[in-house]
Order: sequence, then structure tokens, then C-alpha cells
Amino acid sequence: MCNLNSPFFQDEDKARTYLEAQRWPNGAICPHCGGDERIYPVKPQQQKGTSIRKGIYQCNDCDKQFTVTVGTVFERSKVPLHKWLLATYLICSSKKGISTKQIERSLGVTYKTAWFMMHRIREAMREKETGKMGGGGRFVEVDETYLVKKTKRYDKKRTIYDNEKVITLVERDGAARSFHVKRVTSGTAKRILNEQVFKDTAIITDQSSIYPRAVKDYAGHATVNHSIHEYARGSIHTNTIEGYFSILKRGLTGIYQHWSSQHLKRYLSEYDFRYTYREKNGFNDMQRTNIALKGIEGKRITYGGHYAR
Repeated sequence: MCNLNSPFFQDEDKARTYLEAQRWPNGAICPHCGGDERIYPVKPQQQKGTSIRKGIYQCNDCDKQFTVTVGTVFERSKVPLHKWLLATYLICSSKKGISTKQIERSLGVTYKTAWFMMHRIREAMREKETGKMGGGGRFVEVDETYLVKKTKRYDKKRTIYDNEKVITLVERDGAARSFHVKRVTSGTAKRILNEQVFKDTAIITDQSSIYPRAVKDYAGHATVNHSIHEYARGSIHTNTIEGYFSILKRGLTGIYQHWSSQHLKRYLSEYDFRYTYREKNGFNDMQRTNIALKGIEGKRITYGGHYAR
């Protein structure tokens, strides 16, 4: 549990100290050269110029200075650091997400700033290095869904081919991983499975025709037939992934409403992250927030949406 009146949500200096402890648990590391031995804090009176900045470190290996936000999604932001931490906590603790307007009101920033902060935090929630899912004796449920974007006037002739297509993998008592795809085909599903799932995993799907060819190399493949109202045969079911889709669709429809195809991958990362580190798997809101804060490194994006290289 966490108190929203915690000092690191109210004071920028305490927020910087807290972030340093999360990012550098064993001491500061230079983001320029990777050095971790010849690093010393720079006292305000040692700084050149008229402005006094706190939290600056000097690396004597590369002779460069840095702060805890350099090389992260928080870099060069004029938003106080304690507001970044509070925004991260709010998005990590809201099961179905939190709207940009709510962040705008809660933090006292402009809508444009809140929108950009939200996408930076979603980028921090995207896991850079993920091992494969499943393994011997494990079940991974696979399914596809079609997300409808809100329009000013609903078209009754709309088909699933006009919607955004997503393939999701959910490991029971484990992680969720979603992929925004152009087409839902056997080839697409097979490529995703080969990249994400161990071959000795049991795959469970519905009776969609795209999966038999995609999963033929795996340890097992079981299906449920929803067309005859079959939803479970013992451990054979897709109820876990259907529960995930329920949270995803309620969030995109009820909270975010006007999301764009361009940024859908980041919304999916947000829902995957919260579901992977859900309470059932042993994580509370603050632990989830700390994991997100550890993911801020190396993911800086500009307002145009491009990654800083």
C-alpha cells in the first residue's frame, strides 16, 4: 500500500532521492560510459554558472556530469520529478487505466503535458528484454480480439476488418503479451508464438482455424468450442485470456475512448504490464510502480514519438 501524501510524491528533492534508490540500488552509474566507481556528487558551490542544481554527479572516467533522469523517459522534462512519480503511481495502480484529463487535474499540468507524460510512462512499462513464456507443464492461452475505435457516427456496416487487430498470449499465473497486427493469420500467430513461447508448452485456444497450423510444433494443443457454449473442460479453457480482454476493452472504451492506432502498442504495453504484475501474482501498487520506475532507462522519446538514439 502507499499513501499519496508520501514525501516523495510531494517534494522534488525527496522524489529524486527515491528515484536514485530505485534506479541505482548499488550506487550511481554513469549513463554516458557505464562507469560506477569514480563517481562523486557535485556540491552546488562547485558548479559553474549562476543556477544551482541539485542531484548532479561527476564521472571521472569520462569527465561528464549527469543526474538520475539522464538517459530515461524523464530526461529534459520541466515537470517536477515528484509529479512524475505520482503520475507513474496513478497509472500503475488504476486497474483499467486513468484518463489524461484526470492526470491533468490531479497534477495541475496542461492537457498536452499530461498526454505526453502518460505516453512516456507507458513506454517505461514496456519490458525491453522478455524471456519466453511457458515451459513443461505450463499452459499458455492464445486468442485474438478486434478493437473498435469510437467515431462521431457509428457505421452499422462496420466489419471486423475495419477494426484494430490484436493477438494476445496469457500464461496462467504469469505474464500477458499483446501484439498489434495488420492481419490475423496462421503465419502471424506462428511467428509470434515462435518468438514468445517455449516449444514444450501446452497451447489452449478457441476453435479458430488460424491456430492448428500455428501450434503444430508445440507439446499440446487443446481447444474449447464456444459455438456450442462450451467454455471449460477441466483445465481446458480460455477464461484467463477472456478476463484480460474484458479489462482491456473496458479500459479502452470507458477510460481512454479516443485512442489512436499509432499509439495502440503503448496502450497494450500498459495493460500487459498491470496484468503481468497483478495482485494475484503477488504485487501491490507500490511494487508495480517501482518496477515501472526501473524501466525508464534507455527509452527516451521526443514529442514527435521518435526514440532518442
